[in-house]
Amino acid sequence: MSHQPSPRNPYRWFADPLPWALLVLVSLMFGMPLLTPVFKALFPELQRPLYLQDTFPALVAAHISIVAISSAISIVVGVGAGVFVTHSIGRDFRPLVETVVAIGQTFPPVAVLAVAVPIIGFGTQPALIALALYGLLPIVQSTIAGIESVPEPVSEAARGLGMSRWRILTQVELPLALPVLLAGVRTSVIINIGTAAIASTVGAKTLGSPIIVGLSGFNTAYILQGALLVGLLAVVTDLAFDRLLQRLEHWRHAGEEKRTPAKTSPVLGGSRARRGGQTGQLPPDKA
Repeated sequence: MSHQPSPRNPYRWFADPLPWALLVLVSLMFGMPLLTPVFKALFPELQRPLYLQDTFPALVAAHISIVAISSAISIVVGVGAGVFVTHSIGRDFRPLVETVVAIGQTFPPVAVLAVAVPIIGFGTQPALIALALYGLLPIVQSTIAGIESVPEPVSEAARGLGMSRWRILTQVELPLALPVLLAGVRTSVIINIGTAAIASTVGAKTLGSPIIVGLSGFNTAYILQGALLVGLLAVVTDLAFDRLLQRLEHWRHAGEEKRTPAKTSPVLGGSRARRGGQTGQLPPDKA
């Protein structure tokens, strides 16, 4: 009995939370002024219930920009450090690197800002330093775990084929470690999206601006507006990483199936034998 693949549901995207979360984020980003009556009803004691010092699309763009730059720095430094300590040349430095990135994770970003501001001044730069340090630990740990998960026979086979260290790293180890590495990048980026809100305390424009202004002016509506957008941005980013990991896994399985030689199934062999009998050809063992 042949197995027929189940038909794909054309309406399955209705159950996908990613487009819905993205729709809510974009709607709030551009339509927040339309909710002024709602905030007036929720907070009647406030004279100005809507944050008007900057537009929310500009705040979202600035927030994404800071997170993207700091995450890129964390990825370059974290992956480089992880690769360095998993090979013979840097294996002795592994305890030192793990201790340093662990300190960077446990050191409060506010404290990093307090130290950096007197040296380099207010603005985006101290926020980038704090966020890059804060996001290092998950990337370093995932890089080490991903490269160490590569089976030793695979690396031995690559060396046996005469591949250089660089080709083994870029064509064997990093591609096989990519799912684990991306999981660490996902954690680091989500952490940075939430932490980037404090960058507004040193003059950087982020979605933390309405939160900081709301806290200093006892305006709960401002805090709610900033927190909603930060939370939705983190949810959308997390779901996007989830889709990327699923797609990566699908490509990986598809590549493995292509590399695996096709096996002759008993059913196919039997049907071929039957077809041979119908056309008057003898089976190979009787020819």
